[in-house]
Amino acid sequence: MKLDEKVWRSFQISKVFRENTNRINAMDYSSSGELLITSSDDDSIVIYDCEEGKSKRTLLSKKYGVSLIRYTHAPNTVLHSSTKLDDTIRYLSLHDNKYLRYFKGHQKRVVSLCMSPIDDTFISGGLDKSIRVWDLRSPNCAGLMHVTGRPVAAFDNEGLIFAAGIDTEYVKLYDLRSFDRGPFSTFKIPYERGTELTGLSFSPDGRHILVSTSNGVLRVLHAFNGQIIQTFTGIMSERSDKAMHLGSCFSPDSNYVIAGSQDGHLHIWAVDTGNKIAVLEGNHPSPIGCVAFNPKYMMLASSCTNAAFWIPNLEELQVQS
Repeated sequence: MKLDEKVWRSFQISKVFRENTNRINAMDYSSSGELLITSSDDDSIVIYDCEEGKSKRTLLSKKYGVSLIRYTHAPNTVLHSSTKLDDTIRYLSLHDNKYLRYFKGHQKRVVSLCMSPIDDTFISGGLDKSIRVWDLRSPNCAGLMHVTGRPVAAFDNEGLIFAAGIDTEYVKLYDLRSFDRGPFSTFKIPYERGTELTGLSFSPDGRHILVSTSNGVLRVLHAFNGQIIQTFTGIMSERSDKAMHLGSCFSPDSNYVIAGSQDGHLHIWAVDTGNKIAVLEGNHPSPIGCVAFNPKYMMLASSCTNAAFWIPNLEELQVQS
């Protein structure tokens, strides 16, 4: 099935999970698409079976807290940042719920964590105004870069370069093999006082970069020259003066941007035209902080305190055709 306007408008919630008592702060799929994992401000990690549409297991991290959970390339190990005790990044075996390694270095809370798509490298960004490069096989930081503000960072789809959003004003591109020489490209983006960059990701085809901000503005940049291709708004109330982190992502075909809203809806835009093609009723009781499209299956997940699975309504599509 190919994603188009008809398919998008048919998406509906197939399952709602109420496993958490506080906000889900991150979600990530295993590379096979069979599993989804979430971390929450209630210090819990929940693993979901995407094929069967059910929660499989809950793990607790009461001592350290848990945020920014990310699968590694093995389906039974994850990385996560800490929200208590210190700012260590932790490498966890889901098999026996034991930590395999600790990555110490950040002096303030880690706000960005991204696994390389090709190997055991990962990058982190912290409120200590640093970006660090690591390898899962070593507890020692492999590279350190000081920046001028709160950073968000992400690898491109080939794992050779990474982008860093700094100070809400700049997106800088670095070659992973020589990032200590500085960025090879710097893109300036419109700056609005009092806002922060909350997310940054490359499209799966590597052609675009999605940048989200705490005032609900999303921008799609050309990954090669930094040109702003599209600007998307309307996911926050105009009366809202509260900064918030709303989830957003590209579709697997790179043709669409999906974003959660303050009022619990999902908004979908076409990247090429900039048109909003659908607003999906999510029934989320609070703002949608995480959105992720499954890399292998025609399935979408969103979350506030609850997690929801979305799939197309096949009966509706058959009637339409």
